[in-house]
Amino acid sequence: MIKKILVPIAFSKYAKGILTYAADLAASTGAELLVVNVINERNLEAVDKITSFGYKVDIEHYMETIKKERRAELEILMDSLTLPDEQVTFSFCVGDPTNELLKIAVDQKVDAVVMGVKTNDIRHIFTGSVAERMFRKCPVTIISYRDDEISARLLKKFTRHRGKEE
Repeated sequence: MIKKILVPIAFSKYAKGILTYAADLAASTGAELLVVNVINERNLEAVDKITSFGYKVDIEHYMETIKKERRAELEILMDSLTLPDEQVTFSFCVGDPTNELLKIAVDQKVDAVVMGVKTNDIRHIFTGSVAERMFRKCPVTIISYRDDEISARLLKKFTRHRGKEE
């Protein structure tokens, strides 16, 4: 039985669909929804480096700004959810996104994770995406969300490949 669902939100164009899907799943199972955004430690290292060059930027101000912006985005995303407030919690954490999500999944005794397939973000060309690493390492069920656009693209690709086989 699903009692706790982890939903990592990176505020991509798929975030609303992922969150809505997870909320629908939570509503149908009575599960608690843990919505988490991870602030990547590499971003903090970059801010620290910029500060060392004499620019007037600091990690504390950066964190405050990022959290404020992301809370505002989250409020917009969560406006359409019908889950009671006591069934949803949101938190920020800082670190390597995969490691932080794995810790939460284990420490919070999560039953399932709902996340997107993979981003097309160029930053993941060399490091791989968080989704890929989560699918390899996560000890709990991961539900891979696909919106209509991704589904259509994958179906087209499959159909084309299938046609070559026949």
